[in-house]
Amino acid sequence: MTTAPAFDVQKTTHSRLTETDFKNLEFGKYISDHMLLSDWKDGEWSEPVIVPFGELMMTPAILALHYGQSIFEGMKAFKRNDGSINIFRPQKHHDRMNKSLDRMCMPSIPYEMFIQSLHALIEIDKDWVPTSEGSSLYIRPLVFASESRLGVKVADLYKFVILTSPVGPYYSKPFRLKVEDHFTRTAEGGPGFAKCAGNYGGAFYPTQMARKEGFDQVLWTDHKEHKYIDEVGMMNVMFVLNGKLVTPKLSSAILDGITRDSILTLAREEGIPIEERRISVDELAEGFKNKTLTEAFGAGTAAVVASIAVINIHGTDYTIPTPTPNSIQLRMKAKLHDIRGGEMPDTHRWNYIVKV
Repeated sequence: MTTAPAFDVQKTTHSRLTETDFKNLEFGKYISDHMLLSDWKDGEWSEPVIVPFGELMMTPAILALHYGQSIFEGMKAFKRNDGSINIFRPQKHHDRMNKSLDRMCMPSIPYEMFIQSLHALIEIDKDWVPTSEGSSLYIRPLVFASESRLGVKVADLYKFVILTSPVGPYYSKPFRLKVEDHFTRTAEGGPGFAKCAGNYGGAFYPTQMARKEGFDQVLWTDHKEHKYIDEVGMMNVMFVLNGKLVTPKLSSAILDGITRDSILTLAREEGIPIEERRISVDELAEGFKNKTLTEAFGAGTAAVVASIAVINIHGTDYTIPTPTPNSIQLRMKAKLHDIRGGEMPDTHRWNYIVKV
């Protein structure tokens, strides 16, 4: 924990707190009162400023709109029983953000600037952190090319923005997934590991097609043969096979999820056997048939843990048993909840505490 810096702050004259229904927090519907801004120019970031949330002045010629230099992160902050606010694993998110920036030829964000920006913005909008069970303040840092000109080039100007949004539990029912055996999210050597905007835009079409068939998301497979599992549209994916927690090994086509890493760390401490390796679609089908596949769930910042009820493989729906309180996924979710809330020791120093 550090002291919040003395950034230039322009407070809003009209808070939208009273217009926000904290009992019905749709994900991303409400944006908090303020946002943080900084500009990259002449090889350095400007001193961050905090201003009321609102429109940005830009032209339709900014390079991000034409050539895709745009990346973001997704983080969460939680209200604790003592009234403090916990930003969960900012160091890991910062590391991943800079990997995304590097892949997209964009300037990195110094850690001190990143953590002080988070601290200052959370402190200003502390009343936006919800307190109901399962709720949190979602934090969205993003960077995009702001240079205004046409022509394919790496931009010389960028804008760093942080927004926050109060959110409730992300998913209310288990997922129905379709194994995607035609379309490709990304390929080895591509930017699949980066949280760049194009990864999501390119996934919309096959996802919409799957939804028309009654599924919630697609389960992406490798680009070469569509034989091996990569990840779900918005999450990493994990399975319990033969009593082992199994998840696809990280590659340049798979996002290095912070929740994924947290769950694997906690599971190892419990002595749960773990395998990070290639998982074939055929192995999943076989696991369903011989009942050795007992759990399947997604892991991500937004959802934390999202149970999977059905996986469709080549036209056949396979049903996964409903998780019990003793299931690995719910045990790991409970542990994460208790660590973030201060009810379990933070032995890994994952929590960054803002005292307000």
